[in-house]
Amino acid sequence: MQLRVSGRNSRLFLRALVGVVFSGAATLASAQTTLTLNQPSGNQVVAATVRGGSYANKTDSSVLATRASDTAEYERRALLKFDTQNTIPAGSVVSAATLTVTVKRGSEDASRNIGAYQVRTSWTEGEVTWNRRKTDTSWTTAGGDLGSKLDDAVVSNQAGTKVTFDVTSLVRDAVAGRLGSSRYTRVALLDLEGSTSASYREFYLPNDSNVANRPTLKVTYGSTSSSPALTVTGTTLRVLHWNTHHNGVGTDGVLDTARLMRKVASLNADVISLNEVERYSGWGNIDAPVVMANMMKTYTGRTWYYRFATLAGGANGIGNLILSKFPIDASDSQLLSGSRSAIGVTVNVNGRTINVFSTHLHPDSSSYRNTEVSQLTSWAKTFAEQRIIAGDFNAQSTDTASMTMKQTYYDSWAEAQADGTAISFPGNTGQTRNSRIDYIYYSRTAWALVLKSSQVFDVRDANGVMPSDHRPLMSIFTVK
Repeated sequence: MQLRVSGRNSRLFLRALVGVVFSGAATLASAQTTLTLNQPSGNQVVAATVRGGSYANKTDSSVLATRASDTAEYERRALLKFDTQNTIPAGSVVSAATLTVTVKRGSEDASRNIGAYQVRTSWTEGEVTWNRRKTDTSWTTAGGDLGSKLDDAVVSNQAGTKVTFDVTSLVRDAVAGRLGSSRYTRVALLDLEGSTSASYREFYLPNDSNVANRPTLKVTYGSTSSSPALTVTGTTLRVLHWNTHHNGVGTDGVLDTARLMRKVASLNADVISLNEVERYSGWGNIDAPVVMANMMKTYTGRTWYYRFATLAGGANGIGNLILSKFPIDASDSQLLSGSRSAIGVTVNVNGRTINVFSTHLHPDSSSYRNTEVSQLTSWAKTFAEQRIIAGDFNAQSTDTASMTMKQTYYDSWAEAQADGTAISFPGNTGQTRNSRIDYIYYSRTAWALVLKSSQVFDVRDANGVMPSDHRPLMSIFTVK
């Protein structure tokens, strides 16, 4: 069954139905209620932080924080509990549920990958610690009895950043009474990346005077229905784009492909579009696609599949590279005007066909770029949905080439800005070089792609040096 909604509202509609797949002739109940839980009064929401080491038996409800550390003394996990037992009628059919927290402060790392997990057993605010869930009851596993991961998100260190997690499956099970005697929703937030003192993230508490800053659970549900229950599926897809500047010539003028690829690997993408990749050219005289794929395997411990096409169509020279964690089912390339090209790969994500394209448009001629965009979109249209096009377009968002793209594709950064889920660093409003010229577009009719967020990363080292003269851009989707 394909669910189609025309126009820009399709994305918003799908976001409201995050995780919903129809089973048989199931339909949503006609009467839908949206409930927002963010009040500390009546214990709608309570929170605590648990910490190991010498803090393992100390309770702390004065802060809500995460930190990754190999030393228990410094590791922190944030716990949240929402009263879905007394606020949502038993037997209600939950169609969507999202948890939103707001960053209060963060350490030096510009971004951290934070996961939201089910907490399987009850805990009591004011009593919970790393070792105990209640004063007289220990956790089965120290640090919290964690269930499955519900969702994850890239979290900025900038105060005021909103972070949203899809927790539909957990809330649905809680409301339905499938989690035991309690119908409360219990969630833990954990930093999923490596140990570092720069990983600290602190979030606003439920009792913050500004309601907009408080942790919020937003649930959409309907009355009980004789129709078959809705079930949840959904996979996160992280798409990264980066112009490598000739295999990794940094802003210090040094060609260091390993430095570039270590940073690429650290961003935890699933599919990667790279421009200015050089095969046996004067920029290192290496088979860069092979070298980069091998480096990714070294740095991530897994196999990466790849396809490469030069701009001029020959075997060697400068071109576009796509790296993928997913096996590549098919690939193709297309020559464009102005000695440019595009490459496309087909991967399968959550049972969906996803076609991802990478291109690099002409740097000097707007006339060429306009023609190239027309050629690119016509060619991409011959491929099935879902379609994602990434690349260095060498064009401002208001240029004709960009505006032509927007007729049939969403600009993911602009969409994330409109939704409040665009992440960057101080002073940057989406610029990837001297301006915003790198893009990740997704088709306006890509009904199975729901945009979660978009981020421009600060990749400067301690000396202010970047591994390329561009900054990487990542957009995160839920694939339904």
